[in-house]
Amino acid sequence: MSSKPIVVGTDGSDQALIAVEWATLEAVRRRLPLRIVAVPLMPSRMHATSASPVTVAHYLRENAIQAIDTATRRAKELVPEHTPENKLLGGAPAAALIEAAKDASMLVVGAHGGSALGAMVLGSVSRYAALHAPCPIVVARQESMAAHGKVVAGVADPAHADDALAFAFEEAAMRHSRLTAVHVVYQFPIEAYRPGPEITLADGTVLSSVETGAAEPPTDDGASAELATAVARWHDKYPQVRVRRDVVWGHPARVLADYSSRADLLVIGRHGPAEGELRLGAIQHPVLAHAHSPVAIIPSTH
Repeated sequence: MSSKPIVVGTDGSDQALIAVEWATLEAVRRRLPLRIVAVPLMPSRMHATSASPVTVAHYLRENAIQAIDTATRRAKELVPEHTPENKLLGGAPAAALIEAAKDASMLVVGAHGGSALGAMVLGSVSRYAALHAPCPIVVARQESMAAHGKVVAGVADPAHADDALAFAFEEAAMRHSRLTAVHVVYQFPIEAYRPGPEITLADGTVLSSVETGAAEPPTDDGASAELATAVARWHDKYPQVRVRRDVVWGHPARVLADYSSRADLLVIGRHGPAEGELRLGAIQHPVLAHAHSPVAIIPSTH
């Protein structure tokens, strides 16, 4: 098993402490070291030549150190026998977190900070890290403390889902949870609808079921078969995990956010700049904004 640490970013906010709690329990599950990091957020025009900016810089650095100390105490309260490492980072927060993740097995951040300053560190930065982290990244949130006994894996392309499914199956096995693999079909030809009854208007105009919205979406046996094949490879490795496969019509972000309301963890892959006709960011950002559970984003190694 890898000994690379789980790295968690903190800014002292309540959301950051939730991320620390999540990362601490995950480190115990995976038997990995935990490293707590913080980045003093220096204003872009700060100069060290005048007294006032130096005072502010000193305050921000002390604030980051205090955030690390608070996070370390919280981790020790949860798991007294697990002593985390800690590190004060320098530079721009986004770049510093990405650099810290280079030797990590996982990066964990809060959904957002608890103040204007914190929101800058764990809001836009967490979204940036989700797109660029070299390792799996988990965006934790308050709902992470609810227990549903389920992990959900969003499978955008069953042919290239091995990394996300591997992570999801491993998490489900460690948590003794069920796994639901969801493939969302978003774009499809209009002629693929199953026709329903036509409607004749008062003026004699005849509208088809597609025009009226009365047609039913088609079943997609091909997508179901592809999803079953992708899942089977990992179910063979983790036979103890109970698996359900869902093929759903709708907008991926909306569907996955809905599934997350009944999950302990939502897992999605990151395969590059585009997935089909939708940019990853167009799916990922609303999922991060509206998910009810922690969201794990897994970069593809293929």
